[in-house]
Amino acid sequence: MQVHPPRDVPLGGPRAMTVRRTLPQRGLTLVGSWCFLDHFGPDRVEASGGMRVPRHPHTGLATVTWLFTGSVAHLDSAGYRAVVAPGQVNLMVAGRGISHQEFSTPGTGVLHGTQLWFALPDATRHREPTFEHHEPAPFRRGDAELRVFIGSLAGVTSPVRTYTAPLLGAEVLLPPRGVVDLDLDARSEHAVLLDSGAVAVDGEDLPAAHLAHLPTGRTALTLRAGDDPTRLLLIGGVPLGERIVMWWNFIGRDHDEVVAYRERWQAEIAGTAEGPLRFGEFPPGEPDPLPAPVLPGVRLQPRG
Repeated sequence: MQVHPPRDVPLGGPRAMTVRRTLPQRGLTLVGSWCFLDHFGPDRVEASGGMRVPRHPHTGLATVTWLFTGSVAHLDSAGYRAVVAPGQVNLMVAGRGISHQEFSTPGTGVLHGTQLWFALPDATRHREPTFEHHEPAPFRRGDAELRVFIGSLAGVTSPVRTYTAPLLGAEVLLPPRGVVDLDLDARSEHAVLLDSGAVAVDGEDLPAAHLAHLPTGRTALTLRAGDDPTRLLLIGGVPLGERIVMWWNFIGRDHDEVVAYRERWQAEIAGTAEGPLRFGEFPPGEPDPLPAPVLPGVRLQPRG
């Protein structure tokens, strides 16, 4: 097991909410198809500004929002609107291209949760964008209460479609000194993110907000809580088996493809793009879209 610390990243805006990013990082690009994990809060919205992410683009990936406290309003260019609350999952499949915005709701006093992305394989990354909202039912195994929002665990399967290799995303709640033994798919690699409390992963203590990575080949996992109630995320998946280029909000397969995505986004928000819009129409009266940052002065390299 390898333990990876988070790094603090401002989410944006004049009073930027800081998130703890554990994926990607040096030495760990992917966990299965999972390519991005932000962990945030608990943040008092009046102090941090909350989540205020105006319209921005995505390609070749899917976004997953899973909250512990507060709620977030989602709007995208495929016409989907949804508010996600604790115990619910929003999944947006960008496919060939989509744009969306996310804002914590006016009634949210404290915002606390995660956002994850996973990369789509070459076979489905050019599909039409889509969206799903799901509320998984909690169930018990050992001392734990579990909610499976992506994939399958402990005989429970989420109906959410991912269009990629098998994935897992689940929340695990343990009471003080609680223990749960879980069977794992040996084809998959896994990772554990500790949100609160204390946990030993197969006997090894995991620091708060850190990510423990477990390679393929494991068939079982034991989680043991410390003296306090404990919450963690368990993610996993069959390795993607493809190299990707991930920059800003785009995933492609080479430098030139990502450059083309950036140029197209800039042209669309400037109103100079010709032909069908890759990133879609947006309702009037919404906040201005985010321009893409400047590309680095070197070619982007595939990883994974």
